[in-house]
Amino acid sequence: MKFKGKVVLVTGASRGIGKATALLFAKEGASIVVDYHVSEFELNAKENAATVVSEIQKSGGKAVAIECDVSSEDEVKQLFNKAVKEFGKIDVLVNNAGIVYDEPFDKKSAEHWKRTLEVNLIGLFLCSKQVAKVMKTGSIINIASTNAINSFNPESMDYDAAKAGILTLTKNLAKELAPTIRVNSVAPGWVDTDMNKNLSKEFIKEETNKIYLKRFATPEEIAKLILFLASDDAAYLTGSNIVIDGGHD
Repeated sequence: MKFKGKVVLVTGASRGIGKATALLFAKEGASIVVDYHVSEFELNAKENAATVVSEIQKSGGKAVAIECDVSSEDEVKQLFNKAVKEFGKIDVLVNNAGIVYDEPFDKKSAEHWKRTLEVNLIGLFLCSKQVAKVMKTGSIINIASTNAINSFNPESMDYDAAKAGILTLTKNLAKELAPTIRVNSVAPGWVDTDMNKNLSKEFIKEETNKIYLKRFATPEEIAKLILFLASDDAAYLTGSNIVIDGGHD
C-alpha cells in the first residue's frame, strides 16, 4: 500500500497502459481519477472508464471517471477542479492520453498533424500546467515512446514528432517545478494494447524478432515502471527518460 492516502490522476485511463496504471495505483492504496475522452479512436470510452472505476471500487478502492479532451484548456481546468473537489488534492499525474494516425506520407494531412500535436504534446503541457497549481509536492510521469528516439515507420511521423517533444518538455518541466515536484518520462517500445491491435501478423512477427525478449510488453509491465517513478524509491530521479522496450535493434 505504497500510495495509501494519495490521489492519482491518469489521463487516457479507460484502456491500455492508462487502465493498467490506474488499477495498479489503486491496488497500492491510491484514490484514482480516471480521465477518458469519447472520440473516433475509442467510441466506447465512457463505458470502458466506468468499468475501470467499478473494478477499483469492487476491490475496496476509491475512483471517479471524468471526461476531458486534454487538448482543450477549458476542459483541462474543469478536469482538475472536479478532481480536487472529489478528493481534495492530486499527488501524482500520469500524462498518458495519446492518439496516432498511421497513414502514408502523401496522405498525411495538416489536420491530423495538428490533432496529434494537440493531444499528445500540448495536452500534456496543459495538464502539467494545471496540476502545478494544486500539487504542493508530488510526481508527474509523461508517457513518451521509443518512437521519440528511433523512427520506426514514416507513417507515424507526426506521432513520433509529438513523442520527441515530450522528452524535451519533461526536462523543462522538471527544471521549472523542482524541487517540490519531480517530472520524468517513460518511453515504451511495442506494447500489446488496443492501439496496436490492427497491426498485421507479418508486421508483428517482424518487429517481435527485433526485440531481445522476443515479445511485446504488457500494459501492466509499463504500469509497474510508472508506479516506481512516482514512488519514494525514485526520490532522486527527475528530468529523466526511462526506455522500456525489451531490448530493441
